[in-house]
Amino acid sequence: MIKFLNIRTFKAFESRNYSLFFGGQLVSRIGMWMQRTAVVWIVYSMTHSTFMLGLTVFAEQFPSFLFSLLGGVAADRYNRYKVLMITQVISAIQAILLTVLVFSGHHEIWQILSLSVLLGIVNAFDIPARQPMVHDIISKKEDLPNAIALNSTLNNLARLIGPSLSGIVLTKFGAANCFLINAISFVAVIISLMLMKLPDYKPNPVKKKVMTDLIEGFLYMKNTPKISVILVMLSLLSLLVIPYNTLLPVYAKVIFKGNAATFGYINSFIGVGAVSAAIFLASLKSSTNLKKILFTNTILLGFSLIIFSHLNNFPIAMMVAIVCGFGTMSLIPICNTILQLESSEAMRGRVISFFAMAAFGMIPLGSLFIGAVSKYIGAPNSILLQGVMALLIALSFYVLYKKKKKKKSITINTEESDMINNNI
Repeated sequence: MIKFLNIRTFKAFESRNYSLFFGGQLVSRIGMWMQRTAVVWIVYSMTHSTFMLGLTVFAEQFPSFLFSLLGGVAADRYNRYKVLMITQVISAIQAILLTVLVFSGHHEIWQILSLSVLLGIVNAFDIPARQPMVHDIISKKEDLPNAIALNSTLNNLARLIGPSLSGIVLTKFGAANCFLINAISFVAVIISLMLMKLPDYKPNPVKKKVMTDLIEGFLYMKNTPKISVILVMLSLLSLLVIPYNTLLPVYAKVIFKGNAATFGYINSFIGVGAVSAAIFLASLKSSTNLKKILFTNTILLGFSLIIFSHLNNFPIAMMVAIVCGFGTMSLIPICNTILQLESSEAMRGRVISFFAMAAFGMIPLGSLFIGAVSKYIGAPNSILLQGVMALLIALSFYVLYKKKKKKKSITINTEESDMINNNI
């Protein structure tokens, strides 16, 4: 990991606003991962059902699929700073309600799932506002790819630290304290937002109908292959491959015969790989071919899942889990970076809303599907199948990318030939 580090890795921190943003979000995301880990563990402990594990992830993330397009319109129409502030406050209230509910000792599955749905709706508006806001808070636009990659580092650090802390807190103090810590963590992000010094917001004078904005966003995506191809690939990965983590409680409790701490350790080892991937991406040159890295890391994820699927030796499995984390957590930020760099300013919020649908919207559908399939073929065979699907998706993307590249080369050669003939 150390060899990845260079002078480019942390350039975005030269922007004061970005440094504040990063610090506040890191604390908040750690709290969020603690909450997510505790919610999944509570549900599995109460039901011992892989289907309910899938339903739990579905309950939080599917609303993002339903409302992300509206969230994208809101991000393009209104002040993203204010939208983000509102979503953080509501998320804090959700965490407080969950804390009170579990502390009371009278919590039921439907109550936990209902609060997860509320969080999913909030995230549908939070992500399209938070991701493009990096453009507004970075002082040097050439540092934008680095800032987006560091955002990935932020999320992956949270994924590394959050589940580890959650495993300890779950074992020693109970799930309610995980939710309480998450509620308190929002204080950091709200303060960091208040300390930022942003340029005055200039509202868009043209106010179209919401449906018009939605149709424009869809047509823009459809007519921009550089964006649509990436979104299709991300959708397939999010539906069929990335939800493998839905089955990790089964590995912790049944295959490795462990407890909540074991579950936290598995997530943490995946987090080590995720952080390594994020630092690697942040250290890349701006001229790097991200599509090539996307293909390579998808192949890496596929093979690592196939190997991990039937391992029952915990130390070896954790080494492979690091590779799984590296592959998984590099895919989403690479797609995010490509989409933000390729999209126009006026459409960026809506493009990110499609990104949220593809990444965070399809994952819950995949979790539901994988949870149901694993009831019949078992968790190890399900993850094996997901590894095979990753390889097939990577191969399809490679063929499509090569065909597109060849077509572009033919077009350029034809244009050059026409120019030569005209000169003659």
